[in-house]
Amino acid sequence: MAIENTVKEFKEYLGRINMYNEAMATLSFDGETVAPPGSVEARAKRSGFFGLEIFNMITSDKMSNFLEELEPHIDTFDDILKGEYRIAKKEYDDNTKIPAEIVKEMRELGEESAAIWAQARGEDDFGKFAPYLKRLIELQKKIIEYRSNGENPYDILLADYETGMNMEVYDVFFNKLKESVVPLLKKIKESNKKIDKSFVNAHVDLESQKAITKLIAETLGFNLERGHIAESTHPFCGGSSKYDVRFTTRYLEDDFLSSFYSVMHESGHAIYEQNVADDIAHTVLGTGASMGLHESQSRFYENYLGRSGAFWEVMHEDLLKLLPEELQTITAHQFYEAMNEVKPSLIRVESDELTYNLHIIIRYEIERMIFTEDVDVNDLPNIWNQKYEEYLGITPPTNALGVLQDIHWSWAAFGYFPTYALGSAYSAQIAAHMKKDLDVEALIRAQDFEAIKGWLTEKIHQYGKTYTPNQLMKKSFGEEFNVDYYVDYLTEKYSKLYDLA
Repeated sequence: MAIENTVKEFKEYLGRINMYNEAMATLSFDGETVAPPGSVEARAKRSGFFGLEIFNMITSDKMSNFLEELEPHIDTFDDILKGEYRIAKKEYDDNTKIPAEIVKEMRELGEESAAIWAQARGEDDFGKFAPYLKRLIELQKKIIEYRSNGENPYDILLADYETGMNMEVYDVFFNKLKESVVPLLKKIKESNKKIDKSFVNAHVDLESQKAITKLIAETLGFNLERGHIAESTHPFCGGSSKYDVRFTTRYLEDDFLSSFYSVMHESGHAIYEQNVADDIAHTVLGTGASMGLHESQSRFYENYLGRSGAFWEVMHEDLLKLLPEELQTITAHQFYEAMNEVKPSLIRVESDELTYNLHIIIRYEIERMIFTEDVDVNDLPNIWNQKYEEYLGITPPTNALGVLQDIHWSWAAFGYFPTYALGSAYSAQIAAHMKKDLDVEALIRAQDFEAIKGWLTEKIHQYGKTYTPNQLMKKSFGEEFNVDYYVDYLTEKYSKLYDLA
């Protein structure tokens, strides 16, 4: 009976922590969307206060006692309780080594730096953001020093976003991608196939784009009764639980596809969040298994569905009703080819599916330099530009189009970027297994996205964070992560599109 009472109290305690986190998630979303500019300082103090409260609960003697009492009984737990214990234990072990004042400072600084980043990007002024970035890196390095047991600093950050990942594993992964992507890109550049994408720059007013956003989200299965779509400088998905999922997009009147594909991408994240099982919705397990698996869902919806020929066959007619007159003659096949044109570009979130991985490799290599070498923050714009010239053959003309384009560093989310490429690879593996059970193209043509969502919910979404990524892959698909699916997918798709031998 004693252990049953401990389990009950442990779950209640985790529930309180989760309620704080849900409140913080809502406040954070508002801070990125509707909060007035003059509220930054107040929001930073609030973030620091609640961040410290959460930290104190995670590292308390009470939590230590729970973990100590439960540890001998782990083998008797069900999978949900095992998952809750696993996460609580990791957070306790990681955070008890860190001084509380640094946690509070990082929370406050993160709130301020995100607002400063948005200003700096809008004004193309890296100098405005640089002092904040420097302090974020310094604080992150201090935190890693407290947490480290001799590991490489960047390995610790990589594992925070994807259990079991480190530089050694990522190096193998990225090298395999480079071995396939670079030669394929060279063949495409040398091919005679030319794709006309000029029509995507036609002027599409904001109201029409907002109508397209609603059409896409609802078509894919995002439930607006439990969801909300807003605008922000950089698209992202947030919200507090499966009952309140929010995401953002940004609108460019002369590039309507920017918002189109950001909505496809964020809908994948949002649908994942909305379909975790009810019994874990308000627990620490009520979110994605990892950032890599979370990105697998966004990349699946954005690319595997959203850039497929079948999708454009059915989306074409509905979309034309919302587009200006000059686009009415564009065929579904023209849309399909334009959506899949391979052309090196400056902006990661607007890049093609093939060269996207090079954008991620650039960020991975720069972050690796930041945390394993002595890099001056003021040198980052030049390092960034050199990497873009090396990998993509283009140089950003401004910092807004270069080192300032992503919000992640303003959140101190170092180690996050590699999960985008990992997610793309996961999505190919998941799609291959889906094709064994479903006629995916037929479902797309029938606009039966509910069947697709149902399969993903059965295999992935419902479990939330109950299992580690490899545990979930083995449970649902009988195998761990395998990058070969992704290499085969890219090779087959682009060889066919560009008529390569």
